[in-house]
Order: sequence, then C-alpha cells, then structure tokens
Amino acid sequence: MEMILAVDRDWHIGYKGDMLFYIHEDLARFKEITMGHIMVMGKNTFLSLPGSKPLPGRIHVVFSRDENFKVPGVVVVRSEEEMDAWVEENRKPDQKVFLIGGGSLCNQLLHRVNKAHITYVDKAFPNYDTALPNLDQNPDFTITWESEEKTDPSGLEYVYRTYERNRQ
Repeated sequence: MEMILAVDRDWHIGYKGDMLFYIHEDLARFKEITMGHIMVMGKNTFLSLPGSKPLPGRIHVVFSRDENFKVPGVVVVRSEEEMDAWVEENRKPDQKVFLIGGGSLCNQLLHRVNKAHITYVDKAFPNYDTALPNLDQNPDFTITWESEEKTDPSGLEYVYRTYERNRQ
C-alpha cells in the first residue's frame, strides 16, 4: 500500500474536515499519481471531496462504521479484512492501492504502507485537528527522493518527498 498526503511542518493534515491548504500543482500531482488506481479513505475524507462524490477515474474504498452509509460508485468496508478481501477480488494487476486519509485511518494502516508520497509544506498551521505520525522520526521509513523547493502563488514553500519503508 502507498500513502499520498500533504502535511505541514508539524505533520498536521486537516482541520474541521478540510485540508489545511490547497496548492493547485499538488492537487494536479495527486490526480496524476492516483488516476486509474484504488484510493482507500475514511468516511470524513470521502465527504470532504468536492460535492462528496467520487473523483473520476479512480476506485474509492471508504471505511465507515455507519451501516447506512452507501454512495453509488463507492465501495464501503468496515474492516481491514473486508478491504483485503475486496482488493484481492477486484484489483487489476497494474492497480496500486493508495491510502489518502484521514489521520486515524492512516495511523491504523501505517503498518501496511511501504511507500509514502508526501507534499511537505514548510509552515506550521496552528489550527488543526488531524495529524499524521512524523515519518522523519520513524525509523521504519527513509526519504528516497525529494524535489527542489517550490513556492505556490500564495507564498507557501513546499517540497515533494518519497518515503520508503526500510527493508529488513
């Protein structure tokens, strides 16, 4: 499983069901990387998508404990085992599985992540309620690639990083 998220300097990712920042280039990169693949997310992350609808060209697997949560075009699962069974039965050989949020699901499934595509914004956002574990401090992960520093039109400075799980 791969993870793709944008974080601030303190590894915060969201506030009140929304992202902390929007960088147009990063959203385009997210689309490019995930297109044609399977995206795993929590219910609140799904509801934060534009119009609370599936993004085109990708399969959405949503974790939810709500028995009444049903959305056309969305696979709803209640457990890792249910997710595994669905992926095993439905994934095409060239499809990747991307974990895209939220924070609690990322923490729950981090042990499955072998690669993380992180957009790292060099700014701390004081208002947040969702965070990820800091992969820079996690001995299981190493940065294997980093882009040059970029600046978006609003002045946010950021880099793209790829983290990979250390092989033992």
